[in-house]
Amino acid sequence: MMVRSLLKFGLCLLAVLCSGLLWLPLGATAGDLQEPEASAPALFETHCAGCHVGGGNIVRRRKTLKQRALERNGVDSVAAIANLITNGKGIMSAYRDRLTAAEIDQLAQYVWQQAQDDWQ
Repeated sequence: MMVRSLLKFGLCLLAVLCSGLLWLPLGATAGDLQEPEASAPALFETHCAGCHVGGGNIVRRRKTLKQRALERNGVDSVAAIANLITNGKGIMSAYRDRLTAAEIDQLAQYVWQQAQDDWQ
């Protein structure tokens, strides 16, 4: 009889504790765990400036991010720059697996604007 009472008490206690857990906050959501979106200049510094510091190109001098070079190489729009960032070309790596579509678009817009401003 005593064992039965203890078992009932234990089950009731367990039920109360479990129902209380339903009211606790669940903590961080997936959205909270994502890193904040980086700014275009920060993305450029992290992913591009190693080769393209100041809009130049330390690997292939004629393949700069200056307006004239971009036009000469058929990269004459934000979409063309985004395509180049996404898929790469020649010795330039593709970034489709390293950057989100939004980050690629942000970088392409930034590079285009900097080229228009002659990387001032």
